[in-house]
Amino acid sequence: MKKFKFDGLKQAISTAKNMSIVSHRNPDGDAVGSSLALYICLKEIYPEKSIQVILPNKYPAFLEWLPRQDEILFFEQNPSTSTEILEQSDLIFTLDFNDFSRAGHQMAEVLSALSTEFVMIDHHQQPSEYAKYLYSDTSIGSTCEMIYESFVYLGFKDSLNQQIGECLYTGIMTDTGSFKFPSTSSRTHQIIGELIDLGVENSKIHQNTFDQNSLNRLHLLGVAMQNLRVIEQHQVAYISLSQQELDQHQFQKGDTEGFVNYGLSIKGINFAAIFIENKQEQIIKISFRSVGDVDVNKFAREHFDGGGHKNAAGGKSNLSLEETIRKFEKIIKNDY
Repeated sequence: MKKFKFDGLKQAISTAKNMSIVSHRNPDGDAVGSSLALYICLKEIYPEKSIQVILPNKYPAFLEWLPRQDEILFFEQNPSTSTEILEQSDLIFTLDFNDFSRAGHQMAEVLSALSTEFVMIDHHQQPSEYAKYLYSDTSIGSTCEMIYESFVYLGFKDSLNQQIGECLYTGIMTDTGSFKFPSTSSRTHQIIGELIDLGVENSKIHQNTFDQNSLNRLHLLGVAMQNLRVIEQHQVAYISLSQQELDQHQFQKGDTEGFVNYGLSIKGINFAAIFIENKQEQIIKISFRSVGDVDVNKFAREHFDGGGHKNAAGGKSNLSLEETIRKFEKIIKNDY
C-alpha cells in the first residue's frame, strides 16, 4: 500500500526557519541512517537554517561510525532541551515510524501536544493520521530508500555526497538483510549503484557494521544457540535469553542484533522468534522473522502488542520469560 502527499513540501522546507528530524525509540540502522542522511542534505542546501536530529534514545555501538552522528541529540538524556527545540520547530520530519507511540512515552507526549506541521516518511503498515506531508509505502524495504526517492522528487539529488550516501547505504543494507529480503527490488539495487557512484565504499560499510564483534557478544551468541528450540511440526524455531544470561556476558545495546535469523536459517523453518528479558523495563522484548507467506506482522499485532512488516516484526510481553514462552508455544500449537 502506498500513500503519497508531498504537494507543497518543498515550499514548506524553504520557508521553515527551524526543522527537527525524529525517529523511533531504540533506533536501528534504517532509523539512524535516514535521519542523518536527511539532516546532512538539508544542512548542505540550507546552511542558514536551524536543523536538529532528535532520537528518543541511544542506538547500538556498531552504528557509531556513521558521519555526523555526534551532532544527534537524545531525548532521554536531554528532555528539556529536546522539548524546547521540538516546540520551536516549524516543520518536523518523522522517519521510519508512523505513530507517535513508537517514539516512547515521554517523547510521544511532547509530539502529540504540538501544532507543528509534520512530515511522515515510513514503510510500516497502518500509518496514523498526524502528518500533513505523507510518504508511506509498505512495499519498499527501507526508509532510507524512500529518503533517496524523496530527494529525487524534491530536486535535492544534485546535493547528495559521500556522507549522505554512507548513511543511506547503511539503512538500506541493514533493513533488507544485506539485500536478501523479498522487499529488495531492482530499484533498490539501482539506488545502491548510484550511492557507490557517490564514493560509498560498500565493503567498508559492511565491515564497520557487521565485523566488530566483542568476545562477550560471541559468547552470548553461543548461549543463544544453546537456548535455541524447534517446534518441528509447525516449522517454528525460537531463542530465549534471560536477564541473568545477558548480565553474565556484559550485554550492550545491539549485541543480540541478528540472533533471531539463526532460527530462520534452519532447513524447513519458516517462522523464528527471539525472547529477551529486560528487567529494567519489566517486559520481554520479542522479535519475529519469517519467510514466504507467514505474516509475523499480523501475529505480533494479534498476540504480542506489536507489529512491523509481513516478514519482520516486533512485540512485547508483560509476563515472565517462562510464561511468555508458554503463551507463544500454546498459540503456535493450537492456532498456527
